[in-house]
Formats: sequence, C-alpha cells, structure tokens
Amino acid sequence: MIKVAGIRFSPKGRMYYFKKNNLELKDGMEVIVETERGLQYGFVVKGEHEIDESKIVSPLKNIIRIASKRDRKIYDKNLVDGSYALTKARKLVSELKLEMQVLDANYTFDRNQLLFNFTAEERIDFRELAKKLAQIYKTRIELRQIGIRDKAREIGGLGPCGRFLCCNAFLTDLNSVTINMAKNQMLALNPTKINGVCGRLLCCLSYEDETYSYYKKGLPGVGDEYLYKGNSYKVVEVDILNRKIKIENSDNIREEVVIDAGN
Repeated sequence: MIKVAGIRFSPKGRMYYFKKNNLELKDGMEVIVETERGLQYGFVVKGEHEIDESKIVSPLKNIIRIASKRDRKIYDKNLVDGSYALTKARKLVSELKLEMQVLDANYTFDRNQLLFNFTAEERIDFRELAKKLAQIYKTRIELRQIGIRDKAREIGGLGPCGRFLCCNAFLTDLNSVTINMAKNQMLALNPTKINGVCGRLLCCLSYEDETYSYYKKGLPGVGDEYLYKGNSYKVVEVDILNRKIKIENSDNIREEVVIDAGN
C-alpha cells in the first residue's frame, strides 16, 4: 500500500494519483503538481488515502506545494490566455482550410506547453498550423486529436433521457460500452434508441449491466423450449429483473412462471 492523493485538473476531468510529499491535504485544496508536461495547477478531490501499488500504472509524480494566491492568479491568467489562443487557432484553421475543429486550448501552469484538443473525420496534416502557433506563442505546441465521445464531454448537452450528458456532468472515465450490454438488457438494437448524441453507444448501458447479468443467470431466452408441469412450452417473453417468463404451448395457451434464483 502507498499513500496518495487524488487530483483533478478540471472540475469534470479524470482523477490522477500523486505522491502527497509530506503535505497535509484536504479535499478542495488547490495544489501545484509535477506532470510529464511540466507543472500543472490541480484540485484535491480525494485527500490522503492508501492504494494498492498494483493499481498504479506509471511512476507517481509529486505534489510540489499547496497553491498560493500568486499561483491562483497565474492559473487564472493562463485560463484567459488559453481562451484567446483558442480563438486564434480556430482562425488559423479557417485560413489554412483544415478539416478539423479545435475544441479547447490549455497552458500548463509553467507555460512550457500549450495544448490544443481537436476533432477531425480523418488524419490531419497540422504541421503548418503548429508552426504558426509556435511562432505566435513562443512555447511548445501540442495538437491532440480526440474522439467523438471526448467532444461530447467538452461541449455538453442533453441526452435522450432529458438530463445533462453523463460524460459532461460526472463521468471522469469513459469506459468501454459494448453492444452485448444492450443485448444483455434485451433492448431493441435500434441506433436511435441505444446511441447517445455523440453517435456512440449510451454510456448508461454499462450502469445496470452487472445487475442484469446477475438476474439473468438461469433464465431461458425468448424462443427457447421450456418444460413446465411435464409439458413443452415456448418462451415468448422474459422479465429479467422480476425473473418471470411467459410461455406458450402449441394450443396458444400462455402461462406466467416465476423462476427462483435457485432453480
């Protein structure tokens, strides 16, 4: 076990683990941390706690210090300058006639790097764009192509449920969602029903998948033959959560059967 603190770089961003470096940390504190890109301004979302070292993917970086008022002013200025850089980048993209959409621009805390996230249908030769941006901002430029789900997270919106998008509201990790999850919940495989505004499978399909898998154990599928009171029936309907099935015999007589978990 190793003592760490959970840090985010934006309110809805992914949480990363850092060494606490003998600092007394509490949730909500603002800190300066060491990252592969340089110094970053972060927010403590999970104070000191222990975690199994096997869950750490890469060597842990250090929390350098608790942020001061001066650090906060630098961070706020970086946010403002980043918004100006975003506007300039979008103008250059238009002038260079590049088929890409720049979503955001963020300085590292030490301004050693300026990162732009963008989406594009295909691979883009953005070397000329990067060159022009470097000439303007006199720092290292990184252009990173992100997926359509990441774009939905950045932009936000309302899902088919009428609520704000999960990825934009509270999801920090966009885990894999598979078509088997929809099949497992016996949903109609209609793209307009099971796809989100991003065009990918709804993230919420994963929320109840474990529960459906648990209650589905031992249940027959629709169309299966089912022996009931010595007679052969065909399964015509399955209610997974209530563990009920409707069966029909050759005379079109239907019965409803509750299947205990032990059966």
